[in-house]
Amino acid sequence: MRFTIFAALSIVISAPALAKPVSVPSTALINEDIGIPVFPYDITDRPYRIIGPVKAGVRKATIFSQSPSQRKIYEELWERAQKLGADAVVKAQYGDAHVTAFSWGKANATGVAIKFLPSETVTETKTAN
Repeated sequence: MRFTIFAALSIVISAPALAKPVSVPSTALINEDIGIPVFPYDITDRPYRIIGPVKAGVRKATIFSQSPSQRKIYEELWERAQKLGADAVVKAQYGDAHVTAFSWGKANATGVAIKFLPSETVTETKTAN
């Protein structure tokens, strides 16, 4: 009985620690649908510099698991973009999960990591032309 109560309490206490928070820079735009700065389209109203392409592969745990959600796929893209120092990911695309030699199902995703330009840089560029 004591072991069961102890096990239940340890799960309840550690549950918040299992969920990993996704940090978002204060200068970034946020995709309102998922809460992180990953967009399936290009951002045209704000100047930016391209850092580089980002790729992610999200696997299913078992053959009976559901395919990875758009949110999970976008979170993986965002994690990789953050390591490059990006403010956002644009032109994010992904396909359906497919069986591979090492996975019961894997969805591949790509995007472009970008860094927003400061407003001073934009003003200087406009006056120089």
